[in-house]
Amino acid sequence: MKNVKTLALAATAVAAMSGNAFAADRSDLHGSDYKWMQFNAMYSIGEKPENPASGDQHNYLEMEFGGRSGIFDLYGYVDVFNLANESSNHGDKNPGTGKSKLFMKFAPRVSIDALTGKDLSFGPVQEVYFSTLFNWDGLIGGDANGQNVGVNSTFWGVGADVNVPWLGKTGMNLYAYYDMNAKEWNGYQFSANWFKPFYFFDNKSFLSFQGYIDYQFGADATDDLYVPKTSNGGNIFFGLYWHSDRYALGYGLKGFKDVYLLEDKGGLVGLESTGWSHYLSATYKF
Repeated sequence: MKNVKTLALAATAVAAMSGNAFAADRSDLHGSDYKWMQFNAMYSIGEKPENPASGDQHNYLEMEFGGRSGIFDLYGYVDVFNLANESSNHGDKNPGTGKSKLFMKFAPRVSIDALTGKDLSFGPVQEVYFSTLFNWDGLIGGDANGQNVGVNSTFWGVGADVNVPWLGKTGMNLYAYYDMNAKEWNGYQFSANWFKPFYFFDNKSFLSFQGYIDYQFGADATDDLYVPKTSNGGNIFFGLYWHSDRYALGYGLKGFKDVYLLEDKGGLVGLESTGWSHYLSATYKF
C-alpha cells in the first residue's frame, strides 16, 4: 500500500476493499495513489436465492482488488465457486447444475473533484464521483430461443465519500440500472459501504466492523409464472473481522429481502430470496 506509514493509515487503505476511496490530494493528482490485492477463502451457508429443497452451502475463492490512481477509484473482485467441483455440494454451485463457476464485480468511479480540480466537499461530503458498477457471470440458463444467458448488469450514477458519525468515511452511490441483456433501463440502486477499525491490540492487529448495503427500487414488477419479480429488494452485510498486516479472519451476517428483485417463494420455482445467511472467511493480503 503506497504511502501508508502507520497502522491507522493502513486501516484506512484497507477500507477500499469495501469500496471506499482515498480522498485525492488536490495539490498532487497522484499524491494519494495506492493499490491493494488479497485472496479470500470463503464459505457461505444459506446464501439467497436458494432452493428450499436443497439449501445453499458452498466454498469459493475470491480475488479482491482496488486502489486509487489520479482521478480513478476502483474496487472489484472475481469469485470462483466450488473449488473441488464436488457434485455433493449443496445448492446451485455443484457441477451438475450447468451454472457458472465465476462471478465478477467491477466498480470504477471517477472523482469529479480531481477531474475538475475543484473542492466540491460540503458538510459531511468529502468527495464527489461519477460512479459505475458492472456485474458479470457465466451461464444462468437458457432464454426463449434456447441460447445461454449470463448476468450483464450495469449501473450508472453519482457517488460520494460521506463522513458518517462513528463509522467515518462511508462510500455512497445512487445508480440507474441498465440491463445489458434486455437492453433496457429498469429502476435504481442505492449502495453504501464502510470499514470501521474499532479495537486495536498491542501487536497492532485490530478488529473492524465492515459491511455494505445494496438496495434496488423503482423497477418493473412482473408476474412471471416461474420466477416473478418485485419492484424493490436488496441485501445488507454486517462483518466482524480481525486484521493483521498480512492476514484477516472474519464472520459476516447477510440479510436478504427479495434479492435480485426475485419474489420470495414466488412462482413455480419457489426460490427463497428473503432471509439470512452466514459467511466465514480467511484472507491473505498481497
